[in-house]
Amino acid sequence: MNEQKASHNADEVKLIQAAQKNIQFFRDLYQRHYKAVFRFVYARSGNDEDLSADLTQQAFVKAMLNINRYEYRGVPFIAWLYRIALNEINLHYRNSKKARSVSIDEHTVKLFIEEIDDEFSEVKLEALKLTMSDQNEEVVQLIEMRYFEKRSFKELGEILGISESNAKVKVHRILKKLKITLLKKMQLLTGEKK
Repeated sequence: MNEQKASHNADEVKLIQAAQKNIQFFRDLYQRHYKAVFRFVYARSGNDEDLSADLTQQAFVKAMLNINRYEYRGVPFIAWLYRIALNEINLHYRNSKKARSVSIDEHTVKLFIEEIDDEFSEVKLEALKLTMSDQNEEVVQLIEMRYFEKRSFKELGEILGISESNAKVKVHRILKKLKITLLKKMQLLTGEKK
């Protein structure tokens, strides 16, 4: 398996180097990664196909224009593309002044609530919605990628340009703060004092 991964990385590095010398070869990188980047964007665009296609295209245009700045440092090329796509998504929502939706399924939400507060309830679900709507984009991105997309800490670090251990620390701190905020929101919703 490691040989196969090393071969894939070596092949990708060759494609990147070819694209850096002749932009015509960027097409191979585009074809290799378009679907994955599109799915990444689609999950963050409220499942809007047209918007996802536009943002994915913009991300690839930026990647193509900046391919000469890319340096392979052991991090997969797709992580660089995800980071560019994430910037395009954030720019779009900032400029349009619309709130970005988070695509999650019911089972995943239940697991996430149980992760931060032991057991699921409808009140906790409502409190979680309120809590997440108050969070900044970095918090939402980390939670979304870690818990709703099931990305490893290593992948988080690669996408966000931080170390794996930094990703772990950030997520741990976020969960700690979310738990406190979630309890406060639940108290507001139920009118209870704990």
